[in-house]
Amino acid sequence: MICSLLNLSENDLKEINQLETEINAPLLAFSCHDVSSAILTDDALAKVEGLEKRLGISLLAVNP
Repeated sequence: MICSLLNLSENDLKEINQLETEINAPLLAFSCHDVSSAILTDDALAKVEGLEKRLGISLLAVNP
């Protein structure tokens, strides 16, 4: 499973902000998806790692 932060509507964000104030704690909103990791060759993995390093991000190869 992989999760990512959500882009929220103004209304959803307002409701979350109200709850944060009520509970006195920040909240993060995530969306999660079931995925299975792809098996890569050493060469493909090196290319993915190189791009991750160059862009400063994390990438995950998944099965279609």
